[in-house]
Amino acid sequence: MSPLKTTRVIGLMSGTSLDGLDCCCVDFYQHAGSYKFEIIATKTFSYSAFWKNKLQQSFYLSPEKLAELSAEYGLFLAECVNQFVNEFKLDKSIELIASHGHTVFHQPAKGITVQIGDGEVLNKKTGIPVINDFRIKDVQLGGQGAPLVPVGDHFLFSEYDACLNLGGFSNISFVHNQERIAFDIGPANLPVNLLCQRFFNCEFDKNGEISRNGKVLEALRSELNDIAFFKNPPPKSLGIEWLKSEYLTVVEKYVGENPADLIATITQQVADQIIRVIENYHLKSIYITGGGVYNQNLINHLKKSNAKIILPKSEIIEFKEALIFAFLGFLNLHNSINTFKSVTGAKEDSTGGIRHFTHQQ
Repeated sequence: MSPLKTTRVIGLMSGTSLDGLDCCCVDFYQHAGSYKFEIIATKTFSYSAFWKNKLQQSFYLSPEKLAELSAEYGLFLAECVNQFVNEFKLDKSIELIASHGHTVFHQPAKGITVQIGDGEVLNKKTGIPVINDFRIKDVQLGGQGAPLVPVGDHFLFSEYDACLNLGGFSNISFVHNQERIAFDIGPANLPVNLLCQRFFNCEFDKNGEISRNGKVLEALRSELNDIAFFKNPPPKSLGIEWLKSEYLTVVEKYVGENPADLIATITQQVADQIIRVIENYHLKSIYITGGGVYNQNLINHLKKSNAKIILPKSEIIEFKEALIFAFLGFLNLHNSINTFKSVTGAKEDSTGGIRHFTHQQ
């Protein structure tokens, strides 16, 4: 591996939980044969009701309307980046924007994955080179196009047995049989958030207080744990479509029950599936990030496993995915592999991402 100079990148991440746009400015460099990073600045731009509704409804748009929304969302991304650069006085030191975009469709079995956020618009309105659409090349190679974060886990967080992310969905990454593997375990925050919004007029279960005060409905827990996806071997990944058609249809059968009990049951079931993976693969140290870390009830469930649970500082908890998408862009910029076939099931490793470098300051 040839030496790489320090490169400053902004990573952009919008997750399925619709909390907002995460921006993470990072310096990357190589030291003693490994990659190192330093986080320079972070900020989350919360979605307005307007944007939250737009993104929630994007699934139902025609191709033409979706293209319009992608351009509009690209402009929103650019406005956030420009504000971010000005607020933290980053000036012209940014060499690249690596943008995840917002996932509208993810159906890799059909060769479909769509993340909106027009890279040309983002490049033009910021004057900074952009790399986006990190998933499509892997899908074209027969892979799941997800998860992509494990490449960052492998190079930046290798001291832990496994890296677990508790976002809208839970996903895990670890070395098995001398290969990095990773997969979506199941839902995490997303179904809980939807029930909180529906029954409690709040966005999420703060500190796990609602679930802590509910009781587990064993029939629902059992039925959720019996969903076929949980028995499928990796590689595997999830999207909103699956959540609606498979998971939430089961939950709907129990909506006459106490809402706190529903949330308690889902929280327990999320933990059930994570613990099953921890124990099946004999994982000893689990490095956990994502918004679900703040759900103390969920974390207490996970602490009942045999593994050591490690919670990093809040900057990493909240911005690890944006950090790693910055890293994926950095690897693409240097023509290095940023997608592992062992993770996605593709025919070969690849360098994912589409470059938009026309407009530069």
